[in-house]
Amino acid sequence: MPAPVFQGERLEVIKIRERFPSAIIKVKEFRGDTYICVTRESLKEVCELLRDDPELEYKMFSECTCVDYSKWEHERDLSDRFEVVYNLFSLKYFSRIFVKVGAFDGVTVPSMTAVWPGAEYPEREVWDLFGVVFEGHPQLERFLLPDDWVGFPLRKEVPLGGEDVDFAQNTKGPAVEDVSMPHAGESFEGKTGSEDVSGR
Repeated sequence: MPAPVFQGERLEVIKIRERFPSAIIKVKEFRGDTYICVTRESLKEVCELLRDDPELEYKMFSECTCVDYSKWEHERDLSDRFEVVYNLFSLKYFSRIFVKVGAFDGVTVPSMTAVWPGAEYPEREVWDLFGVVFEGHPQLERFLLPDDWVGFPLRKEVPLGGEDVDFAQNTKGPAVEDVSMPHAGESFEGKTGSEDVSGR
């Protein structure tokens, strides 16, 4: 059964607005998905409402991810540098909703591990790769990168490629910029640059 909509608005949005009038910053519909942008201060209460309300039942935590918009020059949902996105699934309606919260560099985001224990590793991954700190997280430490890694590789100021890759037996692989791998994904003509790679 589809998620209920009343007068063109999702029930989730109506319930959040009734319970927490100042929580919602923006609601966006895009390609059939609903994105609810909320304040950091209300994130935990909003997520608890989505999980516990018997008319919603967003009991399945699917994913938490992040985007660095520091180089983005187009329209945005939030003004902060980072957008943390929680992907939630209702087992009652088999529907999905996305809850977004913004953070500037050095600003903490409340951890959702107390709401959904499954948020532990996705939040850790976001911290490991973007440097977004989740306040109240039980074990915020590196697990994808070495403990002595400096910086956060998915931030936009980190260049793509150009760094030799360490392999076993103290050998190094070529940097990304040293290897040319043509692919057909960049144009309908099947060409990347001047190379014909698709056979079309």
